[in-house]
Amino acid sequence: MVLRITDQIAIEDWELVEQFIRAGGPGGQNVNKVSSAVELRFEAERSPSLPDAVKRRLRRLAGRRWTKDGAVVIQVSEERSQARNREIARERLADLVRRATVAPKRRIPTKVSQNQKRKRVEAKKARAEVKSTRGWDR
Repeated sequence: MVLRITDQIAIEDWELVEQFIRAGGPGGQNVNKVSSAVELRFEAERSPSLPDAVKRRLRRLAGRRWTKDGAVVIQVSEERSQARNREIARERLADLVRRATVAPKRRIPTKVSQNQKRKRVEAKKARAEVKSTRGWDR
């Protein structure tokens, strides 16, 4: 099964490692018996599917989920169903990689116009004039 991100990017099934672990929280005996939580691991640094620019942005977006050896680890234990947790983990990974494919717009530095500077100084002078004429002993 292939995890399709965009038309150009698709993550192959062999690139993903899923591990099922026991989830904490409420659920009674079911919590102690069933490993319904999912830990999805994607070796992003070594993935042939992702371009280098996307890998760099993914590393920044992943934050704490990025490991030292270049993998993205996503843990999901929201649902009681293992299959649903697995779907959620794959959706989150796809969303994260999709966001990494969007290149941020380059900021173009702007300058304050001379007219705006002049207006600011005039407003300051007018305010100073109002304040200076307020005193009792003048």
